[in-house]
Amino acid sequence: MKIGMTLPVMEPGLTRKDLEVWTKQIDSGPWSHIALGERVLFSNPEFISTLSAVAAWTSRVEIIATISVLTMHDPVLSAKQFATIDMLSEGRFTLGVGVGGREEDYQAIGSDWSKRRWGLLAEKVKVMQSIWVKELHPELGPEVFSSKGPEILAGAVGPKAMSMAADFADGLAGFSFNADIEEIKDSFQRVMEAFASRNTPPRLVTSFWFGLGETAREDIQIHLSRYLGWMGEDLASELSKTAGLAGTERDLKDFLLAIKDAGATDVLLVPTSKNINQLLAAEEIVASMA
Repeated sequence: MKIGMTLPVMEPGLTRKDLEVWTKQIDSGPWSHIALGERVLFSNPEFISTLSAVAAWTSRVEIIATISVLTMHDPVLSAKQFATIDMLSEGRFTLGVGVGGREEDYQAIGSDWSKRRWGLLAEKVKVMQSIWVKELHPELGPEVFSSKGPEILAGAVGPKAMSMAADFADGLAGFSFNADIEEIKDSFQRVMEAFASRNTPPRLVTSFWFGLGETAREDIQIHLSRYLGWMGEDLASELSKTAGLAGTERDLKDFLLAIKDAGATDVLLVPTSKNINQLLAAEEIVASMA
């Protein structure tokens, strides 16, 4: 099982130095991937720009977009943007896609919330893939590194979405809200069933929020009270009391081992603080599992 780290892009007050230090530390450490996700009406740095910076700052780790809300965007422009990131990273880019869950993000950029559908997502992915293999708009560049373009992971949850994803994706970009091993096992089982007719087994990627040390739960609560604020202050506060993994380095290692035993090909840790010590503490655990 490969283990990656998500950048703390949803933390307030981020600077270029914060992002560069985290990025270069991940690239030089025992991590296999570096990841970040998309959000519009929030204080995070813009998604495509940040992916491009990460591609330029790194030379080793796989870069995973977790996830692009592709149904908000034009697939032709997206194909060009992601091909550029693939070019800058020299083929180290993997694209997670989904439909998102925040209507305000759609509205803010003039997208239609009613088009938040997996059928449309599948169509847009196929447009991008046809561009990357030069079937559509063959003059559009840059060239992608692999013959088919970046690998695609689906941020699918329900069985219908997973079934549709099996037609265009290479695996799952999953997330466990409560860092629950049974939830993770269930999602893997549903993916395996949806991908049963494929010649190659799907990539099983999961992720979860984490916090380490004496302030772990407090860090998670502060982070999620902001991040989940779109749900309403009371609900965000209540959910943050149990979400994620708050504990010791031993707790984190035990959970990672349980995820490995569940059949994961990859796992992505999602920090709830921009404190570099959280990255360094988790790094020791990952190095011990190598």
